[in-house]
Amino acid sequence: MSIVNKAVLYLKMIKIEHSVFALPFAFAGAMLAAGGIPEVEKILWITVAMVTARASAFGFNRIIDRKIDALNPRTAQREIPAGKIKLWEAVLFTVLCLIIFVYSAWMLNPLCFKLSPVAIFILFIYSYTKRFTWACHFVLGLALALAPLGAWIAVRGSFDLEIIPMVLTVIFWLAGFDTLYALWDVDFDKKYGIYSIPRIFGVKKAIYLARLFHFIAWSFLILTGLVFKLNIFYWFGMAVVAYLFIHEHRLVKPDDLSKLNVAFFNMNGYISITVFLFTAMAVLIKI
Repeated sequence: MSIVNKAVLYLKMIKIEHSVFALPFAFAGAMLAAGGIPEVEKILWITVAMVTARASAFGFNRIIDRKIDALNPRTAQREIPAGKIKLWEAVLFTVLCLIIFVYSAWMLNPLCFKLSPVAIFILFIYSYTKRFTWACHFVLGLALALAPLGAWIAVRGSFDLEIIPMVLTVIFWLAGFDTLYALWDVDFDKKYGIYSIPRIFGVKKAIYLARLFHFIAWSFLILTGLVFKLNIFYWFGMAVVAYLFIHEHRLVKPDDLSKLNVAFFNMNGYISITVFLFTAMAVLIKI
């Protein structure tokens, strides 16, 4: 197998396209911290840190879940259970990503470096939480929320309360759409004892809870705008985000999950990019 083909397999394993969820929030957090565009070197190392942290977390999850994935018809063709990537290769890939992540944290500032073990713990613990609690969606949300929080610390060199509303935004936003994502595996989760909100509360209640989580996420976006005194560009963006949330939930019905993939990936990708773009406009364009 060529190097290019192998690289493509690794990118598929970590679902590189899902970076659209975390990176825009990381850049939004960095711009809020800088009050403008951060230094190029900061942007570079924030990007490296976000990409490698996410890649290591995905790699670890695929390693830990390989036996479960092999049993689930939806995931049986993932790279490790299908034998496209050997276990030792996935372990090596994950370790290398971790090393690069820690190095990038060291390059950013001392606090980022000191907190990197905490970040790694949060990123990795999710793989176990779905084995004993339906709150696993929030743990995954916390892992993704490290994006704006980590970027803020990278720029400021300190942990400040102003960024907390955006952190909470990401936690509830992710918990909402991960709850929807789990609708695909309700029957499998029941059979094999995997915990999720749909499995514990049922499909209909899970959809209602996802709507509630997203309303809370949007409310924290509003609080973010108030805390940072952002201008009309941000508020217009939040109106767009509200529309995207509403449209996402119109796509998912208890008796019709046919548009779940569009709701999960497309809508939430649009939401994260919208938050970044209008946050950036509000920070850069003074009116």
